[in-house]
Amino acid sequence: MFPEARILRIDLTQGTLKKDSLPAEAYRRYPGGSALACYFLLKEMKTGVDPLSAENMLIFAVSPLTGFPISGQSRMVVAAKSPLTQAIGDSQGGGYFPKDLACNGWDALIFSGKAPEPVYLYIDGKRAELRTAGRLWGKTTGETEDLIREELGTEDVEIAQIGPAGENMVRFACVLNMCNRANGRTGMGAVMGSKNLKAVVVKRTDAKKPIDPELFKTLTANFKKRLDANPAVTAFHVDGTGCELKIYNDLGFLPARNISTGYFPQGAESLDGATMTRTILKKRDTCFGCGVRCKRVVELPGRVDSRYGGPEYETVAALGSYCGVSSLENTAVSNQLCNMYGLDTISCGATIAFAMECYEKGIISEKETHGIPLSFGNGDAVNALITQIAKRQGIGDALAEGSERAAKIFGKGAEELVMTAKGQEIPAHMPQYKPALGILYAVNPFGADHESCEHDPVLTLPEDSLERRRLGLLGLLREDEDTYTLDQEKVLFAWRTQQFYSLTDVLCVCQFCWGPAWALYGPDDLVKFCRASIGWETSVYELMKIGERRINLMKAFNAREGFSRKDDRLPGRFFEPLPEGPAKGRHLDKEQYRTALDLYYQMAGWDPATGNPREGTLRELSLEWLI
Repeated sequence: MFPEARILRIDLTQGTLKKDSLPAEAYRRYPGGSALACYFLLKEMKTGVDPLSAENMLIFAVSPLTGFPISGQSRMVVAAKSPLTQAIGDSQGGGYFPKDLACNGWDALIFSGKAPEPVYLYIDGKRAELRTAGRLWGKTTGETEDLIREELGTEDVEIAQIGPAGENMVRFACVLNMCNRANGRTGMGAVMGSKNLKAVVVKRTDAKKPIDPELFKTLTANFKKRLDANPAVTAFHVDGTGCELKIYNDLGFLPARNISTGYFPQGAESLDGATMTRTILKKRDTCFGCGVRCKRVVELPGRVDSRYGGPEYETVAALGSYCGVSSLENTAVSNQLCNMYGLDTISCGATIAFAMECYEKGIISEKETHGIPLSFGNGDAVNALITQIAKRQGIGDALAEGSERAAKIFGKGAEELVMTAKGQEIPAHMPQYKPALGILYAVNPFGADHESCEHDPVLTLPEDSLERRRLGLLGLLREDEDTYTLDQEKVLFAWRTQQFYSLTDVLCVCQFCWGPAWALYGPDDLVKFCRASIGWETSVYELMKIGERRINLMKAFNAREGFSRKDDRLPGRFFEPLPEGPAKGRHLDKEQYRTALDLYYQMAGWDPATGNPREGTLRELSLEWLI
């Protein structure tokens, strides 16, 4: 029998806590993560609120699968209206905190209002209380962890928190646990800061026990065999996600110098994951119950403390090649600063790269930068700006607004250099190489995101490969000779895999372990996990519908906030020929892209004129209450 959702409501204005629940029938339609969060945001929050006001709601949500001892299940969503995009805000992160939130008995935390003074929430099982956090305000994430553990007299807690960037409402501030696991995107840390909420602290507790131990064991006992048989996930274990960096550069698709080029020969090898493994890697870390151990922990005596983890592919690209910086050590320092202050590394690096191109084109000068030469390749300038952004000092005050708002402040044509979709900075995967992903950058409700559909190159693998067989379970049988096509079948690939990726964000499972194609487990295994863990008799069809429902919930949220097809667009730079490197001349075709966008809307059941869900689509997904 499907469980009911256990909700803790926290009214920060009144300082009150209330237990609540969602019946099993409703919870099965919105079984955790973004779907559960969007359900409450749409039901309970009025339209048009300022994301940084007390009227915005902030929701932490896990799923019924969170907390079982299996790889890739310890993840959590933080959601609210985004201060960066003004659209739905959605951010996923891992670590140990999600498992302990679930195992303390809570499926979601719903924060409303604003505390008169800084506070943090402490949870120990069914006991929860708000505690004063005045002495924590202004502290970095590492300092805050130490002070909370000292106050509680125990190390036996997990802490999700904001740093000074969240307190100062930097629009791309993030929420961190373990000082290095980030719910990074869409500015959820700024929403926490606007509510005077410094942290959420949960007592460590035992993992959940599956309802069918024997079936559960069939999924966990052969883990090493699964890992050994999967080169992609094995590479993440050995060299981290940064193992892809040199590969992309050799193809000509490593974003560099504010994504004006896909070629960075002077720095790609030095930034690569294999170089990190050989030089500054201290150990491989993991999230609760996961054997992949993809997380990097680096250490540089006197410069980088291992408690802040290490940079992943997106971080090395955004704070490295985006900014023309070729020093891995400098990028490790940049990553540490972002984790200390609580900044999304993608938006932070991309915003600094934007400022660097503005500087090189004469739009801003050392007058605006207060003497800092913002030339591409200046790693010291990157680190100086990270601190200024977090503290909203100097030019950092403008950049703390994100690159799109900063461009309006700078003027003089700066808007042409902004690399965002719906106001969120573009991740380090280029649509010229992955056009299906480019469609998702544009249509994704919470802005450009690289983890919202499968990536195009998987379709170039042989028909008998593991990845292609799994895609067959989603009705995708196509094989491509190259990745560059953007026809009807490629759009179907984008839409179907978006549904499944959306599902992983509802069930709060890691895409490295549970994604549709190349992960450790396939769609059929996820059905078994649902049955073995909680006795949920489901199917790939039901799970895909849950993923689709979550996408439509998000689109409905955006529609009531005034978003439409006009907002589903990409930066013009992606339609211009790449200037150099192995991929010189590659670009997206504008007409092909427009046609693909029309096809996508038709497949999704959305009105091509508005880009928003049709009434029939909402009814078919049991979302008629949104009409």
